Amino acid sequence: MGGEAPGALLSVALGIGLAAAVGLRVFLPLLIASVAAATGHLGLAPSFEWLAGTPAIVMLAVATVLEILAWYVPGVDNLLDAIAAPVAVVAGATVAAAVMTELPPIVKWTTAVIAGGGVAGLTQGLTALLRAKSTALTGGLGNSAVATGELGGSIVLAVLAIAAPVIAVGLVALAVWFAVRLGRRLLRSG
Repeated sequence: MGGEAPGALLSVALGIGLAAAVGLRVFLPLLIASVAAATGHLGLAPSFEWLAGTPAIVMLAVATVLEILAWYVPGVDNLLDAIAAPVAVVAGATVAAAVMTELPPIVKWTTAVIAGGGVAGLTQGLTALLRAKSTALTGGLGNSAVATGELGGSIVLAVLAIAAPVIAVGLVALAVWFAVRLGRRLLRSG
């Protein structure tokens, strides 16, 4: 029993890290997880093994490219923020559940929904606030810089979550702390 705890905690950390990356870009972290699973670098819960298949990788690759391009279209980026919020929560919970292989189902899904969906929603909500402020301050001209930062953050966080889950969760905690402080400041100044 004692040997199961570190594996369970690592799978929770992995799930939270991937979910936070989903809050930045919905499909990209899922694609990274899918490729990592297909190449044997990531274990998936049995009911999520389809994620490592070629059809899932192709579908996620197409969705990722379309999503990345859409964030660079003025006006569409703000519309995507409204759509991405609920999608990120669901995708964050799903990707977290997919990698929490060491937990009983009730614990896995409770943790995935609360921690995975919660961190994905928080991350997405904070980036939406940042984009809204960028739109107000720059007329949308600064939004491509925000989109690029989100893209880079999503890649780094997803890869780090797979390679070093505990470090990824520490980074997520630090980023959330800074983002909440920034969000409060932005709300007060707006």
